[in-house]
Amino acid sequence: MIGAYQASSQARVDAALEPLFQAPAPELERLYAAMRYSVMNGGKRVRPLLAYAACEALDAPAELANGAACAVELIHAYSLVHDDLPAMDDDDLRRGQPTTHKAFDEACAILAGDGLQSLAFGALLDPRLSPQSDSIRLRMVQALSAAAGPAGMVGGQAIDLGSVGVKLDQQALEFMHRHKTGALIEASVRLGALASGQADEQRLQALQVYARAVGLAFQVQDDILDVESDTATLGKRQGADIARDKPTYPALLGLEAAKAYAIELRDQALVAVQGFGESAEPLRALARYIVERRH
Repeated sequence: MIGAYQASSQARVDAALEPLFQAPAPELERLYAAMRYSVMNGGKRVRPLLAYAACEALDAPAELANGAACAVELIHAYSLVHDDLPAMDDDDLRRGQPTTHKAFDEACAILAGDGLQSLAFGALLDPRLSPQSDSIRLRMVQALSAAAGPAGMVGGQAIDLGSVGVKLDQQALEFMHRHKTGALIEASVRLGALASGQADEQRLQALQVYARAVGLAFQVQDDILDVESDTATLGKRQGADIARDKPTYPALLGLEAAKAYAIELRDQALVAVQGFGESAEPLRALARYIVERRH
């Protein structure tokens, strides 16, 4: 199921994203080309999938979450562009292709990331992508702002950069990853739910529990793949975290215990949405996919 769902959702969000990269003036062509390169060069689109699936879980059409899906993917792409810069993780390969600062240059990559961040909030406020009421769109903007900012993803990256060579315990490691990776994944689910127009507080709470579990499971599985996979499969440098002496779950818990923890988190997510009907099946499939994926 997940393969067909992923393909249809990827096509949906890509069609919504493509018009955002039309340069409004010839002088901006290179900047917009760098932004497009950073977003439209592949990727699993896990965050848009979660936004669509959360919207559908509340019995609303997936298309209502187009703005949410675009926004979370644009924020994710901007974070990757900046994370890959020499001042941060200094990576030269992303999704099997040169990173944006290698394909263009560092200054252009910084500006492309800045541009993508701005486009994300524009997508949430564009009635063609987000046809919700003004009050719902405001809640969506607030949720994304909190998740992407210094108390969320940006803060997590700051902690990550400060943790190189530091031995973190499990509590500290989880605090970092609930911010760096988990915050935007949680926002993806919340934005999709809000986009449905059917999000009561009880179901929002259940979806938050689901999202916290899959957000952490995603990072645990990423750490496992950094040990077990290879560069060609991952599309980025395998073993990069080990080489940089970054704290990871396999290093802290051991590889087998890390795998068991990913499964435990998957099961927590499935329990959180057990009260939802058949319309939540894509959410359940995504929880399984996140810990079974090989890249």
